[in-house]
Amino acid sequence: MEHVPARSGAAPFAAIGLCLGLAAACGQPPADVPDAYAPPRTADGQPDLQGVWQALNTAAWDIQDHSASAGVPAGQGVVDGNEIPYQPWALEQKRLNFENRATADPETQCYMPGVPRITYMPYPFQILQFADRILILYEYIHVTRTIYMDGTPHPEGHIDFWMGDSRGHWEGDTLVVDVIHFNDRTWFDRAGNFHSEALHVVERYTPTGPDHLHYEATIEDPKVFTRPWTMSMPLYRRQEADIQLLEYECYAYSESELAADR
Repeated sequence: MEHVPARSGAAPFAAIGLCLGLAAACGQPPADVPDAYAPPRTADGQPDLQGVWQALNTAAWDIQDHSASAGVPAGQGVVDGNEIPYQPWALEQKRLNFENRATADPETQCYMPGVPRITYMPYPFQILQFADRILILYEYIHVTRTIYMDGTPHPEGHIDFWMGDSRGHWEGDTLVVDVIHFNDRTWFDRAGNFHSEALHVVERYTPTGPDHLHYEATIEDPKVFTRPWTMSMPLYRRQEADIQLLEYECYAYSESELAADR
């Protein structure tokens, strides 16, 4: 299966050219960003992260270092140490996923991509803050995500959510989001990196400049990995005066339709 996106006014693929030309856009924080940055505040005194943001890297294709191939731009990985600590059986499953990625990748079925994958899809997203929650509106297939900031715990039991259940708090100027209750049907990228329903993600959004966030996601899944591991990357605020999230429609082709086009 494959999908066809509606044209996005945010020009996501133009950003990839920028990524290839700038090391900062490929996963490394900008060299000129100061170590200590005091972000603006909302009316209730919290760091103001509101705006339209976007990752400028190639992690949507592969979160590890990768060479260029047909339909895939070369890119620097976002995994710390460039190593994903798979259990032996899971490493074999990842290999099979990669071989069958044209039809097996959940993205080709137009499913919600899960967390953290949706953060580095090549489409923008908008952060809105309220006293008791943070909303993230994603251009990609109209996904809306709620991060509860009122101190309430995750609901009990295991729940199969595409995007998980998100509970956040502040650690200084860093937004920390704990996410559980996933299904096992999303991947981390188009290269077949995957997880089980036991996935636990801890995200950290740290403002490092007026238009930069340092994003970090720590991955834990004892069914698939031998230890927790982390990916990190900068996010960039879109500053165009007329920037907005546009319509994105996804269409999954059937095998017969694909065969007819060959």
